[in-house]
Amino acid sequence: MPIERYGILMIRLILVAVFLILFLILSIPIMLVEWLIGKSNPDVKSRSSLKIVNWAFRCVRLLAGVKVDYIGEENIPTDTPVLYIGNHRSYFDIVLTYPRVPRPTGYIAKKSMEKVPLLNIWMRNLHCLFLDRENIKAGMQTILAAIDLMKNGTSICIFPEGTRNKEEGTLLPFHEGSFKIASKADCPIVPMTINNSAAVFENQLPWIKKSHVIIEYGKPIYIKELPKEQQKKLAPYVQNIIMETYNKNRDAV
Repeated sequence: MPIERYGILMIRLILVAVFLILFLILSIPIMLVEWLIGKSNPDVKSRSSLKIVNWAFRCVRLLAGVKVDYIGEENIPTDTPVLYIGNHRSYFDIVLTYPRVPRPTGYIAKKSMEKVPLLNIWMRNLHCLFLDRENIKAGMQTILAAIDLMKNGTSICIFPEGTRNKEEGTLLPFHEGSFKIASKADCPIVPMTINNSAAVFENQLPWIKKSHVIIEYGKPIYIKELPKEQQKKLAPYVQNIIMETYNKNRDAV
């Protein structure tokens, strides 16, 4: 790769890194205001925190030079919380999907993210939950917390592969436990298929590359409307939908 090309990739990385650091530091007073708002009106805090973080993520997308085609957003119900189920290839999956959620939405993140200063505060403001996959009891508590959030009107997003998949064109097996959130909360599942997000960062670590990403939202799945056999095998059923959509959009990026 030509030296000048490396220079462009480095500039994007620096711009994104500097923006994120400045945002986290300069937003400390805003965190205090959000904390005070939450004391009297948690719902207002939830929605204002969402707007603030979504603005920051849109800035990151712009600085990274990422073009995103969003398909099927009309499939997302706006009158009820939903469980987003998506494939996971990149850290940018969260950056690119969060700004499109129509209501407060908590993402389920790995436990180590809870240790990142300042970022962990914004994540809690957005109802994010931290999942310890090594501790079965703690993991169950996280799932129960997600069910409670959905019953109280907050959507949840989870990547049921359990980790970032490093193999392009494949999906890791979906964990069945992820789907208990929707079945217990009696809320619809929205399949969320992400194509080419690893091209932004992971494919050429540590650089950030101008890329084209496609994110498609499938029609909502109402569990009780499915045949009994499919209700028992939700993970492979939804995984198949996402795989078919992934293959459909694969040549468009």
